[in-house]
Amino acid sequence: MGNTDGQARFVQLALCRILDANLDRAREGLRTIEEWCRFGLDNASLTDECKHLRQELAHWHTPALRAARDTPGDAGTALTHPDEAQRSSVQAVLQANLCRVEEALRVLEEYGKVYDPEMGGAFKQMRYRVYVLESKLTANQRQQRLERSRLYLVTAPTETLFATVEAALQGGLKLVQYRDKTADDEVRLSNAQKLCQLCRRYDALFIVNDRVDLAIAVDADGVHLGQQDLPIALARQLLGAQRLIGRSTHCPDDLHRAIQEGADYIGVGPVYETPTKAGRPAAGFDYVRYAAAHATVPWFAIGGIDTNNLHEVRAAKVDRVAIVRAIMHAEQPMVTTQYFLAQLGNGRSEE
Repeated sequence: MGNTDGQARFVQLALCRILDANLDRAREGLRTIEEWCRFGLDNASLTDECKHLRQELAHWHTPALRAARDTPGDAGTALTHPDEAQRSSVQAVLQANLCRVEEALRVLEEYGKVYDPEMGGAFKQMRYRVYVLESKLTANQRQQRLERSRLYLVTAPTETLFATVEAALQGGLKLVQYRDKTADDEVRLSNAQKLCQLCRRYDALFIVNDRVDLAIAVDADGVHLGQQDLPIALARQLLGAQRLIGRSTHCPDDLHRAIQEGADYIGVGPVYETPTKAGRPAAGFDYVRYAAAHATVPWFAIGGIDTNNLHEVRAAKVDRVAIVRAIMHAEQPMVTTQYFLAQLGNGRSEE
């Protein structure tokens, strides 16, 4: 009888220690995320959701569970991993803490079923809410990075594709689109994977032209669609709410339709005739000025823009430009990128 009672007490104590540790882990992770939502994103809704989740966890963190804590006797306090010693970016901090919270909530859900029947259901619902929080946070992060981007590199097939893109990234570029209309799918997939990894290394957004399937396959930040590509609604259904969708537009009707359908950003052009869009007449500055007056999402002037005509483009109240040949064919793509970024400055167009 004594052994049975002793075993029951041991199990109960172990359960309390598991629950206490994972409640601490979840609350700490949520507080780390909350601080960025509050001070980094200035997002009241996300901050409030983190706070409410923490308060609900605190409700379950009873004195009985805290009393079971034995930090000096915890074998796990001496365990560590090299990845925990440093974080490459704020994004890495957020991802690590989202994973920590989700893992802790799964532990709380499973062991909570033994400790208190109500715990399992409560933590299950909380875990789903954190999944939603993660999607919203990812989408918000991408939107903010898009808003800050003034220069958008659209690639063209070259023998120096990766070296050119990396040089531009070293020059400060934060937004890249992989575009290749002629390569077979195996090559496109390989190139997209490598470019996506490059962009991650330099904390830049990576977009795939046309191909929603490739964007999903390489975990890109989004897709850019032409007028003849998939409808935005279908692309959104496939990509989810957290990824970006851009749309090329060539006239006011295109602009309003793209925004109404939910595009996160639009391309406006071509400003000048360009071999990238062979056979398409230039939309010209009338449409550029229309976009400046009516666009309610970030927009990028595109088409034949280079270092020689950028001043003229900026004079038409253009804050953001998308560049192809002027960087992809540049002798010094890093220097050229730095020039464009310096001219675009804080985004305020010239009067």
